[in-house]
Amino acid sequence: MPKSKSRKSKEPAYTPPPAKTPETFKVGNPVWLAPVMVTMFILGLLWIVVFYLIGSQVPLMSDLGNLTNVLIGFALIGIGFALATRWK
Repeated sequence: MPKSKSRKSKEPAYTPPPAKTPETFKVGNPVWLAPVMVTMFILGLLWIVVFYLIGSQVPLMSDLGNLTNVLIGFALIGIGFALATRWK
């Protein structure tokens, strides 16, 4: 059986395009996140402890009332937890 003629292509061989590297995302936490988070936890805890121990002697705390002081303490702790959700 006769051999068929091989085609000679005038085009260069296919080379795939270079792979695109994905843009790098910042991995890690902002510098301010951990100190602010811990500060909010500590401030909330201190607010509640000071209110229960000597709250009647502190001018601002005695004016606010029981519920408001407890809500302020838990709000500060809640802010700390909200910041903790951004922790990577």
